[in-house]
This record gives sequence, C-alpha cells and structure tokens, in this order.
Amino acid sequence: MGTERRNDDEQTARWNGRAGHAWVDLQQVLDEMFRPIEGLLVDSVSAEGAEHVLDVGCGTGGTTLAVARRLGPAGHCVGVDISGPLTDAARARAEREGVPASFVRADAQEHTFEPGTFDTVISRFGVMFFDDPVRAFGNLRSAVRDGAGLRVIVWRDPAENPFMTTAQRAAAPLLPSLPVRRPDEPGQFAFADPDKVRRILAESGWADIGIRPIDVVCTLPEKELVRYFTRLGPLGMALPDVDEETRVRVVETVRAAFDPFVQGSEVRFTAACWTVGARASAAKLS
Repeated sequence: MGTERRNDDEQTARWNGRAGHAWVDLQQVLDEMFRPIEGLLVDSVSAEGAEHVLDVGCGTGGTTLAVARRLGPAGHCVGVDISGPLTDAARARAEREGVPASFVRADAQEHTFEPGTFDTVISRFGVMFFDDPVRAFGNLRSAVRDGAGLRVIVWRDPAENPFMTTAQRAAAPLLPSLPVRRPDEPGQFAFADPDKVRRILAESGWADIGIRPIDVVCTLPEKELVRYFTRLGPLGMALPDVDEETRVRVVETVRAAFDPFVQGSEVRFTAACWTVGARASAAKLS
C-alpha cells in the first residue's frame, strides 16, 4: 500500500507539474501527431452507437472533443485526467470551440463516478499509468452500464516503437542519471504484454476481451522535433536540470539519432499499438 501511494503521488506531481505543462504547450503538435489514432477511437464510438462516453486520461481533450462532435446534441462525452493543467486546457478548448464536452480533474482509479452513467469507455494512451490497474478498471466498470463497451489504445513493446525510445537511448550515455524504464511499473509501455492486459480486464469485471495489433503511421513537422524531444518523456523531465554545455551536447546527439525518421520537412514513424476491446460483464464484482 505504501508503494502504491508513493507511485500515485509521483504521477500526480508529474502530471500537475513539468509534464502537464509540457503537454499543454505541445497540444497542437501532439493532437496532429496522434490524429489517426483519435480517428480510430471516434469511429469505434460510432460503431457502438454510444451516447454517453467516458474518455480516460483525456489530456488536453482532443479526443474528447472529437467524440463530442461526432455524438452531436443527443450524446455527451466526459474527459477525466489527473492533471489540473491538462483539464484546464481541455475545458478552455471546449468553451473556445463551442463543443459541449465536460472535463473532470480526478484519478480515474479512485474517483467516485455515478454508477451506470456511461455506455462506452475510451482512451488514447491514458490507462497505462495506474498503480493498481485491476482496481482502476473495476472502478471504470462501476461507472458503466451492463454490456457497455471498452475501447482503449495502448503501446506495444518498446522494441517495436523505436521512435518512442530514441531520445532516451541516445541521451543515456550523456545523462547517467536518466531514469530507466521498467516494464512492470506504471508508464508508457506498462500494457505491452497482452496477456497481462487480459488478466487485468478479466479480474476487474470485463468480458469478451479482444486485443489486436495495429500499426499506425504518425507524423509531425521536422521543425517541431527538437521542441518535442526536449519537453516530453524522461529526457524532457531531466533537461531543465542540467547545465547549458551538457544540454547542447545532448540536444545535438539526440537530434542526430532521429535522422532515420526525418523525411524532408516531416518526421514519420509507426506507432505499434494494441487496440483493446471488451464489454462490461453483467455479473458485477462485489
């Protein structure tokens, strides 16, 4: 329990601090980069015939707003995220764009949702950070109706996603204190093992579990690449604390390591993911 609490506190501090503000600043870049994945989730909501949707780990609200637009006035989409900066930004976007979506700053693992409110749960890379994923997905199960759909997209193995690990690998020799990713800990690749995901869902009240690989081509402007890798991920969290000489060396080294992904004015990479689907079991957990 003590370890879980510590991990939860670390996630809260991270996403309400440096990481959260970085995602807000890079909102447009990230939304465009992950637009194809957003499209898959929006289409899945339509296929479900959903009306009341919960978007978990909604970030700055790009997917939440896209779903709300697709649902129209007959439906509603709620985004939940642990980060105050991100939910504030999402709320401001919704108001600015005139989209009737709602946003809640909360830990979806612990938040008390009104039982049976939603008919679909979605997430774009937002469910891999729970300290106790069985408890988290059990809590999400309590928020939906019997038979409700679950559709989340998560990263596969880091070895299949070299773009996502390039910055850390290239910078590691220059920054020995850079944190090492551990697959069993909450984080980007925590759901890389499909058997682990099946077990989590089965133990938390979900049935008809289906997991299949998808490879999605994503792009971002080359002019945004340095800003991208110097603000996000483990490197983005570490760089503000190093001296200027070291920073220059790291940025030059990491930028060169990304050369294989650069095609003219564009950066292109394949996001190797799992698309995970399930249904809320009629037999609720006690």
